[in-house]
Amino acid sequence: MRIIKSINFDAAHFLDHNPDARPYARLHGHSFTLDVEIEGEPDPDTGWVADFGDVTDALDRLRDALDHRLLNEVEGLERPTLENICIWAAQRLHDDFPGLVCVRVSRPSNGETCVYDIPA
Repeated sequence: MRIIKSINFDAAHFLDHNPDARPYARLHGHSFTLDVEIEGEPDPDTGWVADFGDVTDALDRLRDALDHRLLNEVEGLERPTLENICIWAAQRLHDDFPGLVCVRVSRPSNGETCVYDIPA
């Protein structure tokens, strides 16, 4: 069984590894959605795979670190691609949620999504 929780955040970034090739080398912003999937068997006492309150608290901490920030200045996100944001989020959540199996980050207005299936 899997549970899924989502947050939204707005942030700026730039991807300057090839500054003349694309407009994303310049500073710009996006609205992002970050989804996490946690897998497991429901606890027989609570009926939960994980307490959504705990998941919400953890995602609120991520949102605080990302929302209305320049992502390039966030420690560990110096190159803030969708791929790197997924890995960054997974690293911060995995110890608290051993059943974490997937992190998805999207920019809905661009129709772009990255899905990181956590290695077992």
